[in-house]
Amino acid sequence: MGRDKRNEIRAEHFTKLVRNTMETPAWRALSPVAQALYPWLKLEWRGPQSNNNGKIRLSVRQAADRLGVGINTAARAFHDLQAKGFIVVTEHARLGIEGQATSPAFEITEIALPYSDKTAGRRLFRDWQEGADYPLHKAIVHNPKGSRKKQNPVIKLVTARHQNGDA
Repeated sequence: MGRDKRNEIRAEHFTKLVRNTMETPAWRALSPVAQALYPWLKLEWRGPQSNNNGKIRLSVRQAADRLGVGINTAARAFHDLQAKGFIVVTEHARLGIEGQATSPAFEITEIALPYSDKTAGRRLFRDWQEGADYPLHKAIVHNPKGSRKKQNPVIKLVTARHQNGDA
């Protein structure tokens, strides 16, 4: 087998969708974009030997690019997967000291965590009921007034007229 053939075989990567998962009320309540995002998240899992569940990272921009949707649509899909119990945020996104951003880390509840002795994950989606979504862990808003609506500080100038009590 030539070198090119081995690399071609090694590049093959797949994941499985379990029918029992797809037949749950939580799966049926997901938006089609969230259903399409879920396999992309599962493809980030490295397998049982080097289990990285709980540290799976896929940014909203990467997801939007892979799904062919806008960033806001991809963000809603992540929120939908959280609300129905398919994923849990284990670490929030952050901006590092040198400006290197890190996307949030996720646990796929269908898969066992690496430090767990269980063979299956928590599968929170099985307990989901309509109208009883799981809490969302959204990114922290650093500018609560919105983009470009940051209020400038008011600078009070002291003039001769204001010093004497004349207004």
